Amino acid sequence: MSTIIQNRKAWKMSKEKNGQPEKEKKSRAEAAEEALKAALEPAPEAEEAAEGQQEASPENPLEKQLEEAKAKTAEYLAMAQRVQADFENYRKRNESVRADAYAEGKKDVAALMLPVLDNLERAVEAAAESPNDALKSGVELVLKQMTEIYQKMDVTAIDRAGEKFDPNLENAVLQGTEDEGEPGTVCQVLQKGYKMGERILRHAMVKVVPE
Repeated sequence: MSTIIQNRKAWKMSKEKNGQPEKEKKSRAEAAEEALKAALEPAPEAEEAAEGQQEASPENPLEKQLEEAKAKTAEYLAMAQRVQADFENYRKRNESVRADAYAEGKKDVAALMLPVLDNLERAVEAAAESPNDALKSGVELVLKQMTEIYQKMDVTAIDRAGEKFDPNLENAVLQGTEDEGEPGTVCQVLQKGYKMGERILRHAMVKVVPE
């Protein structure tokens, strides 16, 4: 009987010894499986970053298109400003050229009409000795109208008898004597000159006392 009891105790102890490695093996396998799962499953931070990236990725093309649109807008604005500046410069140049051309044309017309004015003045002098008052009045009226037109065009006569000779305004064609005036002065105006503003239309033809 005692032998049977001892055999049972020995079998039980042997069974406990044999079962302990199996438990250890099972616990090791479970630990390895959990570690594998943990390695395969993404971390919460990684999931949040991936979700944020997925949410932001659709906005990236829109932001890129917005930046491109802003760049195009700035480019077109700069181009429009350049075109506007070029047009403004062209307009100013055109106005300046047109004004110069108009002034030059007016000067040429006024210069071409000076012989007519000279003849009207001679006609008035001749009509002064005529008994025909109607002729005299008519010629004087025409001369008055011509003079008024020249005044509106800012045309003035150069008639400087007794003043210092100025080669910028006068051409000396004759030489006077000492008893005709002060040396270097204009003693007689043979033909009046004219100027439009500060632009000379015709120099006066004068007689000058030598110095």
